[in-house]
Amino acid sequence: MHLWRRKADHQTSEVAISQSRLIWREFRRHPLGKLGLAVVGVMVLCAVFADFIAPYPYDQQHRGHVFAPLTRIRIFHEGKLMRPFVYATKRVIDPQTFRVRYVEDTSTPYPIRFFVRGPETYRLLGIFPTNLRLFGVGELGHDPRSRIQIFPFGTDSLGRCLFSRIMYGGRVSLAVGVVVVLVATPIALLIGGVSGYYGGGIDTFIQRAIEVVLSFPRLPLMLAMASVMRAFELDPVTQFLGIIAILSLLGWAGLARVVRGMFLSLREREFVQAARAVGASPLRIIVKHITPNIMTYLLVSATLTIPGAILAESSLSFLGLGIQEPAASWGMLIRDATSLANIEMYSWILIPGAFIFVTVLAFNFVGDALRDAFDPYRVV
Repeated sequence: MHLWRRKADHQTSEVAISQSRLIWREFRRHPLGKLGLAVVGVMVLCAVFADFIAPYPYDQQHRGHVFAPLTRIRIFHEGKLMRPFVYATKRVIDPQTFRVRYVEDTSTPYPIRFFVRGPETYRLLGIFPTNLRLFGVGELGHDPRSRIQIFPFGTDSLGRCLFSRIMYGGRVSLAVGVVVVLVATPIALLIGGVSGYYGGGIDTFIQRAIEVVLSFPRLPLMLAMASVMRAFELDPVTQFLGIIAILSLLGWAGLARVVRGMFLSLREREFVQAARAVGASPLRIIVKHITPNIMTYLLVSATLTIPGAILAESSLSFLGLGIQEPAASWGMLIRDATSLANIEMYSWILIPGAFIFVTVLAFNFVGDALRDAFDPYRVV
């Protein structure tokens, strides 16, 4: 008996391993899926290690470099090949147009160095105190304020490094998408599962409640709730949690209806009937027998829901109803682009929008690849 059980367990593990390998093999055949996964991985790493990658804190202002353009990285100085370096810049006013320009002092090159020590101390991963930065430029003097500044993506209207704020802003934008999915999916699974498994009056009541939630106009309701939240002048952490609550309360209903339909189909299958016949409780049937059979759909749905949450948070922040200053998110960073004059003169303020576009597209590529990999009827 024990020998037969070990043999059966071994065969089951082989089947599970083979299935996972088959899914991974199908995913690898999707070139856009692999590209999207790589892009998402890079974005996540940049967000997690933003303190280390960003050359400056997200709220540090450089008053002498307001709307400074992208720092040009060079490798040739007076015809000689050198390690990557930058020139010092100074702010001047054009006597004809009265516009501010930044002129390079090409007399002295300042090499870009990796793993440099900065004057600002932070906690890496929120635990280890350090002042180590990924890259930086040598100093003019002993005073840290006299350092040569490097702005890979330029600066904003307050002289803050846009590259640093994008790295920190990725934490908010990506975290909102992931946390909204982690909150909304269990709610949809619970409500949709109960509705589909029990049916009858419970199903009718829950479906009418879902229809009420779906009937609310999403954008006006989001704007109204965000305006109320802003009126209380909450701190950035509470604002972040408030945005997650808003998006989660509005995002679970559609998924719950799909889950309900899947439960209606699976509750009549033979394995569910067998579990019910041997006396399994409804909770055990739902958790142990039905839910694992819809996890693949939930996984694909999650990868396709995250981009929507990122876009929703970006829209709220862009309209001034999401994350507030001095915190940063990708949506808030493109608020300077509301002026056509700013776009014409300072085109680099659109760079955060490119990060939103690339990230949303990457998640969609991953979702499409997972959907194809999990599809049992797909012709290979």
